[in-house]
Amino acid sequence: MKGKFVKRILGTVLAVTMGAMLLAGCGGSGSSSSGAAEQTQTDAADAQSTGAAAAEAAVNAADNSGAEGGKKTIGMVIKHAQTEFIQAFVIGATDTCNKYGYELKVVDAQANTDQILNAIDNFITQDIDAFIMAGAEDLVSLVPGIERLNEEGIPVFALDTCPEGGKVEMFITNDIKESTAKAATQMIEGIKEKNGGEVPEGVIIEITGALVDMYTTDCHEGLMSVLDQYPQLTVEQGEGNWNNDDSYARCSDLLARYGDQVVGIYVHTPDIMGSGVVSAVENAGLNPADYFISGICIGKEGIGLLQEGKLYAVVEQPALDAAILAVEYIHDLFEGEALPEIGETVEEEGALWSPAQVIENTYCDEGKTLLIQAPLIPQECDPSDPQLWENRIE
Repeated sequence: MKGKFVKRILGTVLAVTMGAMLLAGCGGSGSSSSGAAEQTQTDAADAQSTGAAAAEAAVNAADNSGAEGGKKTIGMVIKHAQTEFIQAFVIGATDTCNKYGYELKVVDAQANTDQILNAIDNFITQDIDAFIMAGAEDLVSLVPGIERLNEEGIPVFALDTCPEGGKVEMFITNDIKESTAKAATQMIEGIKEKNGGEVPEGVIIEITGALVDMYTTDCHEGLMSVLDQYPQLTVEQGEGNWNNDDSYARCSDLLARYGDQVVGIYVHTPDIMGSGVVSAVENAGLNPADYFISGICIGKEGIGLLQEGKLYAVVEQPALDAAILAVEYIHDLFEGEALPEIGETVEEEGALWSPAQVIENTYCDEGKTLLIQAPLIPQECDPSDPQLWENRIE
């Protein structure tokens, strides 16, 4: 992309389909009452119902509409529309498509490979001009769909996670391992401060995402790059599976099992698992601040928990800006401009994601990765900062 990006201001208009998706919130609450687990289950069920309805509306819209008057069309597959960072992807892509007069078609495939492949086939039939893969869990089984897009000459961009095959023009992400290591290092600093500058012998509870997910693997490796320096610490895992209910249950079990041995809790993504963990700690009669709960990805509920001191250090996932950048680069391709080359640095003055490095994409067969910056909250950026997307969405 040539030059600096223009200042971006969120638009106020979304397609009807996206409006339905954006009504759904993250599953779970930060309540400390004994009914927290039941409440998170109710919230998750409601959100999943809303997300499913939105997904059906999105599929129907994609099946029954085509590009009008030669308008460029971008197809976008998302996972779990009720999740806030996915909503940020949709808002960023929608707003930037509106800026250029492009049509955006969004399908919530709910991380289901068959639904992803069906959506891709439908998009190809509808002659889309570009494709954004904004989240998936099984990143191998969807590769045939990516290869079909490649065969049709449709440029592919990826957000959140990257297909493990085919050609992806650009995977736009923050460095998951580096971000995790940053949050884990800060967690260790908190433990040291509490223990006279030393790291005591003890247990770190690690609440993971879905174990099948590439994102989970990167989070774990980033965490262990820090914790391996402290052999006196033992890591005990619980699979939070990207939701507050499982996170609550796993954290409750591990707290009961290890009791006073627990010195810290690391949550892969507090935006969708933090409330469950905090509730588990509080319902055990304990203080979340004593466990320096840290992770990456904040979400609106995470902002609240940070402001209350219940989360200790969380690296924000710059989701909205990643989606904006994807559409900006698609626009460049439409205009015949080249994407930045491996080894280059992309900068925008004042942007939290800048500077961003362009490196080789090691996940797919061919492509580049744009590594954007991600701030540590609250240590590097106040939770109320208006640049954080969590403070820019309703």
